[in-house]
Amino acid sequence: MPMINTNLKFWRRELGLTQAQLADKLSIKRSLVGAYEEGRAEPRLATLVNMARLFNIPLDSLATTDFTKRKNAKTAAALREAGPLVEPEEKPMRVLAFTVGPDQKENIELVPLKAAAGYLNGYADREFIEELPRFRLPMLPGNGTYRAFEIAGDSMLPLVSGTTIVGRYVDEWNTIKDGTPCIVVSQKEGIVFKRIFNKLKQNHLFALHSDNPTYSPYDIKAEDVLEIWEAKSYISSTFPIGGVSLEQLASMVLDLTQQVKKLQMVRV
Repeated sequence: MPMINTNLKFWRRELGLTQAQLADKLSIKRSLVGAYEEGRAEPRLATLVNMARLFNIPLDSLATTDFTKRKNAKTAAALREAGPLVEPEEKPMRVLAFTVGPDQKENIELVPLKAAAGYLNGYADREFIEELPRFRLPMLPGNGTYRAFEIAGDSMLPLVSGTTIVGRYVDEWNTIKDGTPCIVVSQKEGIVFKRIFNKLKQNHLFALHSDNPTYSPYDIKAEDVLEIWEAKSYISSTFPIGGVSLEQLASMVLDLTQQVKKLQMVRV
C-alpha cells in the first residue's frame, strides 16, 4: 500500500513510540508493526482506522501523503496542535463486516465462546467473519444487521451461561436508551452482555449493569468500545425456572458458589 510503511515509521517516531508501544496502542502484535514498516505486509482496514485516530490525520492521507517531506510534516503538526480531528461528541468511524447469502440478504453470524478472543481482532475482517457459523431467523425485522453471541457466566440471570443472544448492530450510540440490554464488544472487557446506561453527553462513558444483583455496575469509556449490538432475541436449551424471582435465583447461585469454594478449601 503506497506510503503506508514510511508514514507509519514517521508517525511512530514523531510520537516517540517504540514498535512495541505502538503495537500495544493499536492492539496488534509487535511483529506486525515491523512488517508494516518494512512493507512486508499491509494493515487491515480496521487497523488503518485506528492508526489515523492515533496520529490524528485523515484516513486517506496515510496512503496518499508523504509526511517525510518537510512541508507536509509542518501541515500535519499544525493540525495536531489545533486539536483532534474528531470531537468526542461526534460519531467515530467504525467498520462493519458481514456476509450475505445467495439471495443477497444478510446472514446472522454466530460468535461462539471459543471464537470470542479472535473476534476482538477479527470483528472488522471480512475473511474472519466468513469463517463464523451463520444462519437466518425470519421473524426478525429486515431493517438491520444482526449477529449472535454465546454468553458465559450468570451476570444476566435468568439467562444462563451458554445462551445465545441475537443482537442488532447499533451505529448511532447516542440513540441507546438507558436500561437497553446489549452485547458490548471492547478490547478491555471482551464480549459482555449487559444493560447499558448512556453517559455519552456527560462524560463519554457507558455504565454497564447486570441483571444479577450480586454483580456491581461499572463504567466503560466509549473510546474503548468496538461494537454495540442491541439484544433482540435469544436462543437457549435451558428453560427459565418457574416461580422463582430474580433475587431468589441470584441468591441460589451465590449460595452454590460459596459451597463450591468451601469444598475446594476442604480438599486443599
